[in-house]
Parts: sequence; structure tokens; C-alpha cells
Amino acid sequence: MSIPVIDLRSLNPQLNEGKYVFSSVLDIHKIPRTVSIMEFQEEEGTTVILSQEDADRLGLEYNYVAAWITLKANTALDAVGITAAFAGLLADHEISCNVVAGFHHDHIFVPYVDRLRAIQLLTHGTT
Repeated sequence: MSIPVIDLRSLNPQLNEGKYVFSSVLDIHKIPRTVSIMEFQEEEGTTVILSQEDADRLGLEYNYVAAWITLKANTALDAVGITAAFAGLLADHEISCNVVAGFHHDHIFVPYVDRLRAIQLLTHGTT
């Protein structure tokens, strides 16, 4: 199966301000809902994505500091190949990405140090 050709610029990538982290907590009730961007229950604990500032204030451990890019185009949850297209482009330039699909938009977390290269690639296809 080949990856569909997708004009990534049509996804309208937007770089959000700030630094974001992933942390795992055993008691999600200790995390105020107002600071959590995403929560996902796993066997080992609940993964929570939140700002680095909030994680530091709450004393949470993390080891990955990311930038948050939102694809502002409305993408269907059953669309084929979108994740492969942008992940492949970023991988070709040695930029890791962690993807969260929301109801209305896809969200990409890339290493904070690579944020400007990532948004340049997603916007123009070049660095």
C-alpha cells in the first residue's frame, strides 16, 4: 500500500506557544483538569500532556520537552495517510513526532529544539 500524496500545507500547521511535556501519574485526580491538554489511561498510569511550567509547579517528572503543532485543517478520524505523510516528512529530516488525534484536529509534538525546522517543513516542505 502506498502513502497518498497529500499537500501538507493544506493542513495549515500552526505552532503553539510554550513548552510541553509528557508525564505519567498514578492518581490523575491530583492534576487539575484546567492544566491537562491530554490524558490517556494506560496500564502503568495515566499519561498527561501539559505545559512544562505546570508540570514543574506540580512536581511531575518528565524527560521530553516538546513544541506543540496543531494542524488547523479539519481532518476526519478515518482519513487515510495523513499521519504517515507528515511523520514521514519529519522522519526524513530526523525529527521525531508524537501525534494526538483530537475530534477536530491532529496535534503533533516535536522536540522543542526542532520546532522551527518542523514548522518550516510542514509549511513549505523544506528547511
